[in-house]
This record gives sequence, structure tokens and C-alpha cells, in this order.
Amino acid sequence: MSKKYFGTDGIRGRVGVYPITPDFMLRLGWAAGMAFRSMGACRVLVGKDTRISGYMFESALEAGLSAAGADVMLLGPMPTPAIAYLTRTFHAEAGIVISASHNPHDDNGIKFFSGEGTKLPDEVELMIEELLDTPMAVVESSKLGKVSRINDAPGRYIEFCKSSVPSSTSFAGLKIVVDCAHGATYKVAPSVFRELGAEVVVLSAQPNGLNINDNCGSTHMGQLQAAVLAEHADLGIAFDGDGDRVLMVDHTGAVVDGDELLFIIARDLHARNKLQGGVVGTLMSNLGLELALADLGIPFVRANVGDRYVIAELLERQWLVGGENSGHIVCFQHTTTGDAIIAALQVLMALKRRDEGLAQSRQALRKCPQILVNVRFGGGANPVEHPAVKEACARVTAAMAGRGRVLLRKSGTEPLVRVMVEGDDEAQVRGYADELAKLVAEVSA
Repeated sequence: MSKKYFGTDGIRGRVGVYPITPDFMLRLGWAAGMAFRSMGACRVLVGKDTRISGYMFESALEAGLSAAGADVMLLGPMPTPAIAYLTRTFHAEAGIVISASHNPHDDNGIKFFSGEGTKLPDEVELMIEELLDTPMAVVESSKLGKVSRINDAPGRYIEFCKSSVPSSTSFAGLKIVVDCAHGATYKVAPSVFRELGAEVVVLSAQPNGLNINDNCGSTHMGQLQAAVLAEHADLGIAFDGDGDRVLMVDHTGAVVDGDELLFIIARDLHARNKLQGGVVGTLMSNLGLELALADLGIPFVRANVGDRYVIAELLERQWLVGGENSGHIVCFQHTTTGDAIIAALQVLMALKRRDEGLAQSRQALRKCPQILVNVRFGGGANPVEHPAVKEACARVTAAMAGRGRVLLRKSGTEPLVRVMVEGDDEAQVRGYADELAKLVAEVSA
């Protein structure tokens, strides 16, 4: 069955535009509460990022969950992976995150975690959708859910992150700049690195509800690059609004993407005989990552774009490490979902073990030129399926004669078509990407 509301990463859209409205969130809370209650006693954790609409949707979800008889534990602003972790440790039936991740403040959305801290199974999402189409009936007064607040949630999560590196770890002598995107990591991330001994310069950690991801964080790296150079820092770390993506900047100001961070983590695990299998990337992972891992004898497979598909592939193969070039990195040896702070700590540990800087450590991966063009479209038919677009993709692929690849895909979270062309000749690759992007825009008009 196809889903009416749930996409690849929960439910997301523009605030005030259905279904991202208070009335829908009330019903969603009720439907989710009823679904979880059907599996037994029900306790649900609710956390959020820092966007202003989070207050409104938190209240609506809380009311709906209580109406269904589910107890609610409020976490306040916390990174998405923290909610996955706390859902497990509190033995709750589910966790809910109110966030639109890397999107601007006028978007918002809902993500769910199971009691195991993983994405909800498809059958549970379908159950919630079916309940959304039924009349909302409030349980009798004596069975209404109770609401409480977990005041020590940040401290619990900070200690969990620190536990992902050896207890003897000290980053004393390391100077890092941390960009929190005015988002959900603004309290916890600086504390984690400081408590492990690093000198930390903090950027974008004054959320006002409207400035999340605004010219900062992992989607806008310029501020961090400038700060690393100005502070003469060893490296910079950029998070996205909800703390499940991480990118870095080396001491020269160069951006280090998710492919490179994934390689550094995998190489370190492999060197210590702790990799347990291979690495999962996505259709967007750079060809250079695949080649660099092959040089080390590390298997590599590609999943569809989206962390849920990376996680599904890891689970099926019983592998530990996977991720996306956007900075979603999953370290199953430590947690159940993509966690930006934990991934950053694994990179820092890998650098420490090799006694290398980030600029030096990334050199073993030589990325192929990869051009990504985002084309906005207004909905309707998927431009990727247009016959003219398909023909052009086939022609470009044939012209590159095995020295590159083409990937067009519709974003699961935004009204965009992502046009990616990769090959060994940058000028040629750029030309093909522009040509295909122009065609997509024309057929979308």
C-alpha cells in the first residue's frame, strides 16, 4: 500500500499548509497514540528542534496522545538521535521528533522512532494513516494519558555521546570550531567536546525560533570555513538543524563531506579489525569513495538515497557503518540511527589514532568530479519519468563510455529534482549536468 502522509523521512512540509497544521497534528498524535496503545501500555517521548512552530505542534501532539490514553514525556529541544537513544533507555513504546532537519524555519515535520530507537516499520506507519481517517474518540477521563517533562535529558545524552569513545580519551590541545546551526545541538554539542578536553569555539548557538539553518550549519559552510581560518583552529564541525548530519572543515578551510568522513571512520575500524563487513553508501556517494574502499579490500554497496535505506541495508547485511555524502552517518556499533555528534567523535578518534590532521587523513580518498544541480518544480508529474529526460540521460551515459554516471531523482523532502553527473572530466561533467538540469526545468514548466 502506498502512504498518504509519510515520506522517506516522516511527514514534512510548510507550516500552516496541510498537513503541517495544528489540527492535523492533534489527530496525528491521537492516531499514533491509538496505534502504539494497541501494542500494550503506551509511553511516548516527544522532542523537537528550535524552530518556533515546534511549540505549537508539541502542544497539539501532546493533546492528541493524551486523548488516546498515551503517557507523554516531553524532552524539549534535543537532537533527533538523542530522542532515538532516550526512547530506548526509557523503555518507551515510541519517540516523536518535531523537526524539518536542514530545512528553513517555515517548514516543519514529524519523525517517529520505535521503542528500539529505529524508524517505524511500514506497517505501523500504515496503521497510523488508517486511524487518521477514522473519527477521533477520546478515552474515558480516568484513562487519559499523563504528561511529564524529562529535565535531565541533555545530561543523559551528553554522557551517552562521550561513552562512544574510550573513557581515557582526551582531546586536549585540539582547537575546534563547532557550528550548531542555531538548532537542536546548540546546548549539547559544545559540552560534549569541551568535556573531552578540546578547546571549542561555538558558532550559531543562539536560536530564536526563526534562525535555524539560516546561513549556517551543514547547509551553509562559509561561516565555519572563515572561522576555522580566523581562529587558526585544527578543524571545524558543522551540524544541521536537528543534529543528524555532520560535515567538517579542515585547517585550510576546505569542506570535508560525508563520503570523506565515512571513509575515515571505516578505514579506522578496518585497521583495528572492527569493521564487521563493509560500508553502505547511496546512489549519490562519490565514485572515489568506492575506489578508495576497494583499495583497502573493504566491500561497498549502494542503497537508495535516504538514511532509512542505508539503515535497512546495514541491518540486512549485519554491517556497522554507512552514510550519505550529505553527512548522515550511521555507526551501528554505538547507536541505532544517524548521529552527527557520535560520527564527529569517531572521526576525531580516527585522526588521533593515526596522529594526523583532517587535511592529511582525507587524502587517501580522491573524489571524482561530481556536479549536483537542484531544479525546483511545482509538483505534478515526476520530471524524471518524462521520455525526453530519460532519453537524454541514456545519451549522456553512453557518451561517457563507462567513465562516469548519471543520476536524477526527485527529493523526498523538498519540491526538487536532483540532477547528478559524475565522471573523470570536470568540464564535461559540468556541461552534461547543466544540459540535463535545463531539460528538467523545461519539462517541469
